[in-house]
Amino acid sequence: MNEARHFLVVSHTGRSAALTATGEVCSQLIAAGAVPVIADEQWNDVHEFIPELNGSVRRLEEMDASLIELVIVLGGDGTILRAAELVRDQRVALLGVNLGHVGFLAESERDDLGYTVQRALARDYVVEERMTLSVRAKIGEQIVYESWALNEVSVEKAERERMIEVVIEVDRRPLSSFGCDGVVMSTPTGSTAYAFSAGGPVVWPGLEALLLVPLSAHALFARPLVVAADSSLAVEVLQRTDTSAVIWCDGRRSFDLPAGARVVVRRSPVPVRLARLHEAPFTDRLVNKFQLPVSGWRGPVGRD
Repeated sequence: MNEARHFLVVSHTGRSAALTATGEVCSQLIAAGAVPVIADEQWNDVHEFIPELNGSVRRLEEMDASLIELVIVLGGDGTILRAAELVRDQRVALLGVNLGHVGFLAESERDDLGYTVQRALARDYVVEERMTLSVRAKIGEQIVYESWALNEVSVEKAERERMIEVVIEVDRRPLSSFGCDGVVMSTPTGSTAYAFSAGGPVVWPGLEALLLVPLSAHALFARPLVVAADSSLAVEVLQRTDTSAVIWCDGRRSFDLPAGARVVVRRSPVPVRLARLHEAPFTDRLVNKFQLPVSGWRGPVGRD
C-alpha cells in the first residue's frame, strides 16, 4: 500500500480570493488521493471559509514536516516568503501561484491554477535553488540577534525625522561612512525587490553574488555594490547616531538596534528551493513581470 502524499497549502488568508483558491486546490488534491496540509496560523480561517474541508486536511504542526512533498503557495511574494519561513528546516520546494500584483517569485497565475496542481501531482517540475543570507547582530562581543533572508536584510532608521550614521564594510575592511536612511544587503533573488526600488542593479539569479545598496545616503560615494557570494558585508551603526535603528529580514522579521551595534551578513548554507514549471529565460520573466516595452524587436538572424 502506497503512503499518502502530503502537500502543504499556504495562502494569503486575509483575502477571500486566496481562500477560494485554497478550497479549489485542496479539493483537487483530495480527489487525487493526496492529503492537503494547513499551518496552524491559517487553520481557523481556512475552516471557517471552507467548512466542507473538515476531516480532510491535516495540521502541519501535528505531523512530521519531512513528509511534505511540495508547498503550493497562493498569493504574492510576501506569501511565498512566509511559506519559506514555515519550511525553513526542510528541503521541500515551493510552487507559487500569483494572486498578488507582480509576484516575481511565483511560477504561474490564477487562471492556470488547476493545471498547476495537475503538474504538481504529476511531479512535472524542476527545482531551482536560490541562495539566502544569514545575518548576525552584535553589541560588543554579545550576539543579540540571528536570522536569515531570501530577498534582503536591511538596516534602517527607526525614526522618520533623523538619519542613522553608519560605516559599511566588505570582507572585514571599512569602505565608507555616511548618514543615510538605511542600507539594504540583498541576494540576486532580492535584486528585484527592495534593492531594486532603492536604485540597485538587477542581478540574474544564476549569478552568485551579494548586493549592498545605501538608502538615501548623504554622501558623494554611496553607490550600489556587487561583491562575491563568499564575501561578508557589515554595517556598523556609529555611536554618534542620535536615533535608534532597526534590522529587517525580508521585511517580515525585525529587531531594534542601538547605536554601536554591528550587523554582519553572509551567504547562508541553506538555500530556498523553488519549483519551476517553465524553463523560460530570466529575461522573459523580467519583461513579463515589469511589462517592459520590447515592441519592434526582430530577434537575431543567424548566429550572433
